[in-house]
Amino acid sequence: MAGMMSPVSHIVMGPGEAPRLYRGWYLGGFEVLGSEASARPPPYAYRSKSGTLRSVKDLGVPIIVVGERQVADAISWDDLLEASDRAGPSEVEEKVTQGDLCALPYSSGTTGLSKGVMLTHRNLVANLCSSLFSVGPDMIGHVTMLGLMPFFHIYGITGICCASLRNKGKVVVMDRFELRAFLHALIAHQVHFVPIVPAIMLAMVKSPIVDEFDLGTLQLRTVMTAAAPLAPELLAAFEDKFPGVQVQEAYGLTEHSCITLTHGDPRKGHSIAKKNSVGFILPNLEVKFVDPNTGRSLPKNTPGEVCVRSQCVMQGYYKNREETARTVDREGWLHTGDVGYIDDDGDVFIVDRIKELIKFKGFQVAPAELEAILLSHPSVDDAAVFALPDEEAGEIPAACVVMCPHAKDSEEAIMKYVASNVATYKRIRVLHFVDSIPKSASGKILRRLLRENVAKKSTSQESTPNSVKGIPQ
Repeated sequence: MAGMMSPVSHIVMGPGEAPRLYRGWYLGGFEVLGSEASARPPPYAYRSKSGTLRSVKDLGVPIIVVGERQVADAISWDDLLEASDRAGPSEVEEKVTQGDLCALPYSSGTTGLSKGVMLTHRNLVANLCSSLFSVGPDMIGHVTMLGLMPFFHIYGITGICCASLRNKGKVVVMDRFELRAFLHALIAHQVHFVPIVPAIMLAMVKSPIVDEFDLGTLQLRTVMTAAAPLAPELLAAFEDKFPGVQVQEAYGLTEHSCITLTHGDPRKGHSIAKKNSVGFILPNLEVKFVDPNTGRSLPKNTPGEVCVRSQCVMQGYYKNREETARTVDREGWLHTGDVGYIDDDGDVFIVDRIKELIKFKGFQVAPAELEAILLSHPSVDDAAVFALPDEEAGEIPAACVVMCPHAKDSEEAIMKYVASNVATYKRIRVLHFVDSIPKSASGKILRRLLRENVAKKSTSQESTPNSVKGIPQ
């Protein structure tokens, strides 16, 4: 790719423009070569569906090579190279400021359409300065990290790529998650630190594949989990399976250049945050918790929307001023859409997403709480909880569950198990057994897809053999 790009760089780069970073990726059967004034990783995985062309259109990608076919109003690669030869080499003095666009990752889109997030050089550097204060001089150049999270996601961009450059660390790259290859890489490359998501931790705890490996040879010191809530039961099971491996929960979002809260606190010492909290507020950040209806700031131990203000906050959404104005207010506060609270010791806890909270007869039900209970059942391999519309209750809690191999528990048994552990209004009212839970590349549950799939089933037939409805009130 480098050999192909270098001769044409002066054609697509005009005087005074910022340095351009090329990236090649595949989009279904199409190969796309993107070139612009920033890094524009695709918000989709290798061989994605053609629906992701929407983001390519938004980006204005200047070069698309489509197989061997002739494309109307397009210049061929050979003609482009000939034009490059005729133009000859040229040198352009580039000027880059901290406020220039550096990266354009796309938000996960778990509650709507993906949006390009404009991050500047200042945004990323500020986030690194805030989040890496706990990396001591003795660790510089001596940490091996497993680069499993996708590099088009902010977790991979800042948490892996930028962080490893900052700390002179080594990154062992995996192109996709496969548990056996993952465990082999941890041992063979003596990995010290792994950024992962709860879904991977679940596989490490429950899969019999883990027993094939000598865990005593692991050099793993720390795993950082983010992107989705970590159930207390899963944390306990992981610590039992991998004693001595420190688990750090973190909280961040693309719109804030990645990490916002983590377990290191320079005032209290490193990694002493309470279990199942997402840690402390990082240096150089302001965080408040507000009533989403009134905007009023709330006291400690009172759940409210998490709002953050710092130099890490994005410039805005790409070509979407309306959505930007809804997300970042006039005072510079980024409204995250997440519900959380801070306790008397400064530990922050995330409850759930505002848009994902289920409103059952006026009561708020957090899907993450019910998912944690489902995952504590020995026959449940994976689970997702979401809201379904209901004429009487407004919304009801529904669940899709992946059962462990050879499990024989019925849907009714699983629902009764949850009911025995929660208040009446939190009971799951609809349950489906499924083969898998749809998740984004970063490990977040795509509840929107689950709702749509269940709604389609409901309209096509009154009930199905693998679903249960109507749990007693």
